[in-house]
Amino acid sequence: MEEVDVEPTITNIPAVSEGKHLGFAWGPGDILVHETIYKASGATGTGCSFIHEVRKDEDIYSPILRKLFNESHHIFVGLQTIREDLPSKNKKPQFVSISKNYRSVIRACMEELQEVAVSTQDAELATQYGNQVSILLAIELIWNLCEVLFIDAAPAGSLLLHLLDWVRLHKADVDEKAREVLQSESPAEHHSYWDVVVSYVLQGKLDEARQMLVKQATLQPAARSMYKLIDNLLSKMPIYNPGSTQTLTEFDVKWRHWHEEVDCCLQDNSFASNPHLELICKILVGDEDTLLEHKELLSTWYHFLVTRLLFAHPTVKPTELYYYAKSCMSMFLDSRCAPEPLDSILLAAFEFDIHQVIKDCSIALNNWWFVAHLTDLLDHCKLLQSHNLHFGSNLREFLLLEYASGLFTHHSLWQLAVDYFDHCPEFGRVYLELQIERVPLDTERKALKVLRICEQRQMSEQVRSICKIMAKRALRNNRLGSALSWSIRAKDAAFATLISERFLQDYCARGTFSDLDLIDNLGSAMLLSDRLTFLGKYREFHKFYGEKRFTEAAKLLLSLMTAKIAPRSFWMTLLTDALPLLEQKEVIFSADQTHDLMFCLEELTSSVQTSAPSTDRPMQEEDIELTKVELLRLALARNLAMAIVKEGTVKA
Repeated sequence: MEEVDVEPTITNIPAVSEGKHLGFAWGPGDILVHETIYKASGATGTGCSFIHEVRKDEDIYSPILRKLFNESHHIFVGLQTIREDLPSKNKKPQFVSISKNYRSVIRACMEELQEVAVSTQDAELATQYGNQVSILLAIELIWNLCEVLFIDAAPAGSLLLHLLDWVRLHKADVDEKAREVLQSESPAEHHSYWDVVVSYVLQGKLDEARQMLVKQATLQPAARSMYKLIDNLLSKMPIYNPGSTQTLTEFDVKWRHWHEEVDCCLQDNSFASNPHLELICKILVGDEDTLLEHKELLSTWYHFLVTRLLFAHPTVKPTELYYYAKSCMSMFLDSRCAPEPLDSILLAAFEFDIHQVIKDCSIALNNWWFVAHLTDLLDHCKLLQSHNLHFGSNLREFLLLEYASGLFTHHSLWQLAVDYFDHCPEFGRVYLELQIERVPLDTERKALKVLRICEQRQMSEQVRSICKIMAKRALRNNRLGSALSWSIRAKDAAFATLISERFLQDYCARGTFSDLDLIDNLGSAMLLSDRLTFLGKYREFHKFYGEKRFTEAAKLLLSLMTAKIAPRSFWMTLLTDALPLLEQKEVIFSADQTHDLMFCLEELTSSVQTSAPSTDRPMQEEDIELTKVELLRLALARNLAMAIVKEGTVKA
């Protein structure tokens, strides 16, 4: 067995006694756990009557995070439509745009969670929301870095600009603190003033730092020359512009001249009388000790990394990032403490080890949403082509299948999972067939949704299964019309025959048909079974009779009996239906047709007489049957006489 990367977490089951034996049943997305009646030797006490549901992913039940799943589904489907044959240079802006769309969805959910966490009165709920915000913050941080390094793949020069934006986005508290300082009565004397100035410099926001320094310069006229000098150094710092004609080499030369000028100012003690300005000057030359003295303002090792690169190595190449990242992490973090999972993931990204990033995220995060969508995007960027799994599928498909399988456990999100399975060419169809059968068909509306999905994908076995389930449920609830409709969709001849029998029994009991619209519009579906054909034709006979089309009605009635379409048990009902036609003043049945009716009546009565006499039928019922037979014989004899006379007269 392959060794696991981390020890699995222990889940405590509440109300389960110590030393008790547990039974469990696996579900598609959770486990049912219960105490068993098994007792070890010496064990006492009664078993617990509770069944516990252990879920592996609680996030899909959060209403706010559900928006994340819904919105990202639309982005995922859009990504799959990008044509494979487009040149890579044309697709790259699209991939970057899609990555930003994913991040904007993460950020929107994060902001909503923060608002709810602040407004809720429930402390436990506020903690839960706070934890989810922390997870989303880490996810967005990792995704953004992957976008810079892998998807946008920024070259030297531009790389640092992207990393600066990355740090600024995730260290936005400086702007809040700056607003607080500027809104005070005397900003330059505010206790956080210099923290804001230094923080702006550390983030490379030099224009904002200069604007803040102006306020201090106005209060110290004697030190104006020093403030003017630091302002000059800040304004002259070269910033690489990818859109200009300047080459990276020219920028590097210009930056080195500026760096030497700052270093000279530091060496000749130009700011010795003002420790704050001297501190800024030390930061500008990239003094590592000075930077490490301000860990509380940097807050993270990766902020320290970007600041160090900005003021010491602005033309850093992608291949050099890992070296600087590792050294910055070791300098910034306490060597006695093991790095957090987030630190390891970011370091793997700086090393350009995509698969390690995905692996560590899969272990650290509590669901598959992040790794599934990021891997899918990276796969479209052709960055994962060399990595196939030993059990048949590639990494992208494996993660998408796991994520979609989790969605299928939710009462509404299962519909999103269908599209994910559709875009897994190897095993997606198989997974969908297995998962769709587990969707509870709570309502007819939901059943129709599931059925439409199966029909669109030619999943004939699943279509039949769903229709049979719904037909049986409708029949149990005595909804014959719905049951017949479902059995026709399932093309289940045996069940259609059973329901047709129930329709006929209902007719015999009440004298009318239910669900006339359905029976009137059976069309070619009535050919599914003989009994269904009879039901449709018998209803057609009633329509002819109601429209006073007696000749057509008589012909159809007779054909149902002579062609043996009608069940023998229903012949007496058909012959009774013929009575009003036989009693008409005008002759409806011809002599030959009357003979056929007589033959059917005699065949029916003779079969009844030869069968064993029924002891459970009341005498009254038998008398009624005998009366019907006598009336029919009389009516048939009278009609035969009239038909012979009429036909003889016509021939003469």
